[in-house]
Amino acid sequence: MERHLRGFDFSSWQSVLATLAGLGLVTLIGVGVRLLMMATIQQRRERMNRQINERLRVLIAAYKALGGSFTGDLVVDPRHLRDLKRGQPVAGALDPTVEAGAASDRTRRIRDIVESALSDILLLGTEEHVRLAEHAVRELVAGRPVHTHELVVSLRDFIREALDLDPIPRHLAIPMQGPARPSPTGGGGKSERGKQQAKQGEAGDGGMGLGGGMGLGASVDEPSSSGHHS
Repeated sequence: MERHLRGFDFSSWQSVLATLAGLGLVTLIGVGVRLLMMATIQQRRERMNRQINERLRVLIAAYKALGGSFTGDLVVDPRHLRDLKRGQPVAGALDPTVEAGAASDRTRRIRDIVESALSDILLLGTEEHVRLAEHAVRELVAGRPVHTHELVVSLRDFIREALDLDPIPRHLAIPMQGPARPSPTGGGGKSERGKQQAKQGEAGDGGMGLGGGMGLGASVDEPSSSGHHS
């Protein structure tokens, strides 16, 4: 007993209080260091979780852009507007009789969306994603039509694994997926702008009517005019 208490002095109340204060200080420092370490680890985990969530959000958006369609034309048309005006056909097109002028504005918008999704994958994708995206980009640059199904399958498997979801059964015959078709928003935007202009016109008419009424009151009653200017 004396060996264990050799470093402590219990000869007086002052010594006991000093000993307890020392023990409390050491305990407080230990607890503070532990809390600081826990806070640092927690912040690091939160930062990693934010990065993972942001990465998943971008890759999920890319998956929807590259694999949002099951029917229709599932090939990305690499032609630009200048090529359409020149009547340049698609290199390696499935139907060589199709003229370049048959491609619509929606086809070009699909290509733009696909290029943006491929750029995101090159930034945040895994090694396999980057390899497949790089191949698709080279095909687009070369002017050849691109299928995105293989990249879509790779993204789908990675996202499901990251979200701790069961893998899709291999015996399911999921049809080939292609780029999502953008919804037409031109008409809706025009109608919305028309509504806003109509509201602004009504507000302007109301302001003119109010100003006319106040002007009329000013011509009849002078104090009301001074009150209006105040």
